Parts: sequence; structure tokens; C-alpha cells
Amino acid sequence: MSRLELRARVDRLRSYAPHVVLCAVGAGLAYLLARHLLGHEQPIFAPIAAVLGLGVSYGQRLRRVGEVVVGVAIGVLVGDLMVRAFGTGAWQIALVVGLGMSVAILLRAGTLMINQIAIQGVFVTLYAQTTTGAIVGRWTDAATGGVVALLLATLVPRRQLRRPVVLAQEVLATVADLLLEASSAARDGDVERGRDALAHARGTQERLDRLRAAAAEGLDVARLTPFRRHHAVRAQTVQALAVPLDRAVRNVRVLSRRLAVATERMEVVPEELLALVDELAAAVLRLSEDLGAGRPLDGAVDALAAVGLASVVVPRSSLSADVVLAQVRSATVDLLMVAGLDDASAREKVPARAGERFG
Repeated sequence: MSRLELRARVDRLRSYAPHVVLCAVGAGLAYLLARHLLGHEQPIFAPIAAVLGLGVSYGQRLRRVGEVVVGVAIGVLVGDLMVRAFGTGAWQIALVVGLGMSVAILLRAGTLMINQIAIQGVFVTLYAQTTTGAIVGRWTDAATGGVVALLLATLVPRRQLRRPVVLAQEVLATVADLLLEASSAARDGDVERGRDALAHARGTQERLDRLRAAAAEGLDVARLTPFRRHHAVRAQTVQALAVPLDRAVRNVRVLSRRLAVATERMEVVPEELLALVDELAAAVLRLSEDLGAGRPLDGAVDALAAVGLASVVVPRSSLSADVVLAQVRSATVDLLMVAGLDDASAREKVPARAGERFG
């Protein structure tokens, strides 16, 4: 294993460390409660439910806990009824699994609940005593683990709640870097750097996907964490800006591709246009910094509006230059929406060019 790979694995472990600790504490606490408070001698499903409910992500914990508790109840019930009627054996296990999963699908259950119903049915068919007390005991074990998971789910590090904003800031900073990289390569006529910029632009989709997932997870976390409700507003803001930010990134990809093509063909790209790309990069960087610091975005809006106004007077020169200019203008509109403007207000900041029907 290389040092780089080892470092990547250690970083991954560090990022999951809060989840691991929470699951470990939850499992032990659920066992203690079920064993000593409820008096169950072998409360197997209390720690299991706690671990499944907490998982290794903050999102959808309420749904996971519900699916585990309901899945245990249905699985134990189906297994008990089948054992009472047909006894135990290979075909009985097949029947219990098939019937239990069918019931779950009819109830439009999620994957976790479907799996829980099947697993509980198998366990009851093979090992459980078929008594009402055993059924109730298993269900209360699962409920205990679920309650523990929900209580521990409110203990969310502040760093995790800020994650959507941090990711949005990183995506914007990457967009600024892409713009500077592409304009610099075109200005110097450097084909290799142009290709590198294009490759860099194509690699932004993963960051956007992580941003969307983090924003959705942030909303789930805020709903479960009554002590930090104000984070829900920021999570909603980031979720709303994900769509225009995705469009802006796509426009920048097209811009990078066109500048790379122009460089390969040795086309002359006007300095005014490259300077406009640099100006857009500076405005995006301002937006990134203000968003990350929680400052008002008025300064970033003004900087983006200045790019929109300047784009009106950039002269036409070639097909590549026209494509690049169109992408600058479109990306500016999208980034103004990222900064909080609605579609109409954003378009007003980017006036139409003479003879052009913009948008």
C-alpha cells in the first residue's frame, strides 16, 4: 500500500469517526436499557436497531429507525404465525421470507424494512420461541434501540451542520479556478494547459453530487436536532442554490471546452474577452468567500452585475469567441441566482446585446 493510499484511508476513517463512536455508544446504551430496565436477558435487537438507525450518515435517520422497528414487528409476527402453522424447516424458511417480503412490498416499504422483515422471519423460524412474550420482547427491544438512535441523532457536530455551506463554497472556488485556468491557457496559447483545464472542468460533477447529498442530509439533521434549528435555513438556502450552481458549472465546462478548441486551432481570442473571463472568476471567488463566511452577498452581486454589463460591449470576432461570451453571460445569470436573485432579477443584471434576444 502506498503512503498516499494509506493517508486516504486514514482520512476516510477520520471522517467517519463521529459515526463510529455514535453507533458504538448507541449499541451499548440500547443493550443496557433493554437488559436492565426492561429485564430482557438477551436483548439482541436493541443494539442492532440502534446501529441500523444511526448508520454511517446523518440523513434519513427518522425513516431508518421507523423501518427497523416496523420491520422487526412484521418479521417476527409473520415468522411466529408460520412456525405455529407449519413448524420449522427449509421450505418454511422460504415461505416466511417470501411472504414477509411480499407484505413489505405491498406496504411500499423501503429496502431496510424489507430486509428486516426477511431477517426477523428467518431468525424466528430457526431459533425463537413462539410465544407472545417473545414477540413483544423482540419488538420492544427494537423500539428501545430506535429510541436510543433518535436521541443520539440530536448530537450532531457543528462541523457537520456546516458541511453543505462548505461544499458550496468549495464548488464556487473550483469554478473560479476553472475560469482562470482556461483563460490563462488561451492567453498563452498553451494547448496542454487548455486540455488540463478541460479535464478539470469535467471532474466537477462529483463535487456537485456531494453538495446535493449534503444539503438534503443537512435538512434531515436540522429536523432531528431541536437545538440547532437555525441551521435548517442555511441548509434550505444551499439546497435552493444547487440547481443554478449546476447550470453555472455546465456553462463553465462548455466555456473551457471552447477555449481549449480555440487554442488547439490557434484561433485568436480577444484580450477583452479573456479579461472578462478573469473578471467573472474574481466575482465567483468573492461569492465563494462571502457565502462561506456567512456575510451578505451584496458585494458578490455587484461584482457579477459588473460582468454582465461589461459583456454587452465585448466585440464579436469569431465563432469560438462568441460561444465563450455566450457562456460567460449565461453563467453570470446562474451565479446571480446562486447569490439569491430570482430569474427575472438576475437577467436584468445581464442586459441584452444589440441585435440579441438573451435567454
